This record gives sequence, structure tokens and C-alpha cells, in this order.
Amino acid sequence: MKYSKGELLITIMSSLAQEESRSISENTTWGKRKSFADGKASVSFSRFLGYDRGPNGEFVINEEQAVTVRYIYKRFLEGRSTYQIAKELTQMGVKTAAGKDKWYTSSVLSILKNEKYKGDALRQKSFTKDFLTHKRVDNKGEVPQYYVEGHHEGIVTADQFEQVQAELYRRQNMDRYSGVGCFSSIIKCGECGSWYGAKVWHSNDEYRRVIYRCNKKYGKGCKCKTPHITADEIKEMFIKAANELFSEKAEIIENTKAMMNMVCNTDDLDKELGDKVAELNIIAEQMQTAIAENSRMALDQNEYERRYADLTESYNTIKADYDKISEQIGSKKA
Repeated sequence: MKYSKGELLITIMSSLAQEESRSISENTTWGKRKSFADGKASVSFSRFLGYDRGPNGEFVINEEQAVTVRYIYKRFLEGRSTYQIAKELTQMGVKTAAGKDKWYTSSVLSILKNEKYKGDALRQKSFTKDFLTHKRVDNKGEVPQYYVEGHHEGIVTADQFEQVQAELYRRQNMDRYSGVGCFSSIIKCGECGSWYGAKVWHSNDEYRRVIYRCNKKYGKGCKCKTPHITADEIKEMFIKAANELFSEKAEIIENTKAMMNMVCNTDDLDKELGDKVAELNIIAEQMQTAIAENSRMALDQNEYERRYADLTESYNTIKADYDKISEQIGSKKA
């Protein structure tokens, strides 16, 4: 195929522009990852509920907005669904982070899942996959993530945040979650495994009362023989179980601590993980140096490509080790 001089020039200029764009993208990426590794974090404060930007870019609690954040966590732990919380906030006239009047379940869920509300910061949750299209995608292990504990003052406590994550996980494993009553989606049928739901008997007369029974008791293809139970009976059984538990409180705490020390200790793994992060940072710097040298002087491109490929392979190998260690730590802390 023959090119005219003009077409050849355009092709060459396009290739140079593309290479320049790639170089700028890699330089920017390296700078951001270096910032992440140094424990720095930032958000779009104008669209982030609960915090304002401080004089030096730090997180400063906006007490007026923090009330809303704490309300969301409180109501969720009381059993409300994200839909009910969003509906309540909308009816109360509370503004969203973007200043909107209507709340959605996705907005409530994002606040419940964001570790920044307990004072920590997870960096590089997403990344730019293509330097030409600048399309960002969720990071599912393709590039390193950096978790900074105690980065700033939290709006909720670490215990509250972890309780919410545990409850989110519990609800995700249900066919359907209900937060209508205080015992909704809590009692499970011992025969079929379905949830007990609240039913109203004699709703329009003086004998009205609320009972709980298996939601599939009279369902098609499933007729459980488990009995119904009243709310008062549930409360009595709960108090009885709690009293039995509290009577053995000291022994339970001691046994729990012993198991935690044996099963959940991750000091060695944390140290090994830190070593892997240091190795990743070193290779990232070496890759950046290679890119800079290639842009400043005429290098043998075959040698440059081989060198860059070796660094990439080393990076991916260490990253795989990093992911395995992170998974081990996660399983111990789960």
C-alpha cells in the first residue's frame, strides 16, 4: 500500500501524539499511585455528604450533614431497609449530597458502604482502563489498592461501620428483606428455611393481634407444619436467651478472645503485605524511569520493550502474591 507524503506525515504525527498521550497518562497514573502509597486521599467534597475540605485539603466534619449520615446508620441498624430510609429522608426534606430533594436507595447504600465515614480511606477503587478513551472501570484486582487506617476523624465509629457491613452481607443472602416489623427477616423456619413474616389476625375488630409464621406455610408446593408465634412470645424467648447468655458472659468473652488471638492474628501477614507494597512501589518507579528515559533519548526499542516487559512481569507476579496475602487476611478478619 502506497501513502502520499501528506498521509505519511499524518500517520507519523498521529503515532507521536498517541505515544505522547500514553506517556502523559502513565506519568499521571504513577503520580496518583505514589500519592495513594503515601496515604493521601481526597474526594469531591461538594458532592460528598458529611465532610468539607480543610485549609490543606484535609477532611473536616460538616456537623450539619453528619447528622444525616448518623441517622442513616442508626436507622439501618434498627432494621430499616435502604428504601425506607431513602423515603424517610425525602419526606423529612433532607438534601442529598448533590443538593437534591429526592433520595434513592443507591445513595443510602453508598453512604453505608463507604469506609471514609469511619475515618479510613480505600484508594484506587476504580482506574482508567484506556488512556485514549479515558474510560474508568471498577478495580477488581487489576491494579493495586491502598487502604489507609485512621486517615481522618470518622463520623460513625468503627464498630458501627462493621455492624452495618455484617448486616448488609446478611441481607444480601436473603431472598427478600423486610424491615416492616422489629422481628421481620430475623426468624427463620426450622423446617423449610424460609423467613417468618408478620401477619395480622382480626384486623378490623377488638381481637386484632400480630402473629409471625413461615411465609411459605401455605405456599404452593410447600406446607410447613411449624406453628405461628406471637410477638410477645418472641420477646419472652429473646429475654430468656439473653439472660442465659449474660450469665456466661465472662466465659464467652474469654473464649472469644482466645479464638481471636489464635485465628484472627494477622501481624505476620500484615508485615508480608507491607513488604509486597514496597516491592510494587520500587518496580513502579523503575517503570516510570524507563518511560522517562525512552522519552528523553533515542534508545534501542527492542531493548526498551524487553526491559519494560520484564518489569511488567515482575509487577504482575508480586501483585498476584499481594492479592493472595490480602485474601488470607480478609478470610481471617471475616
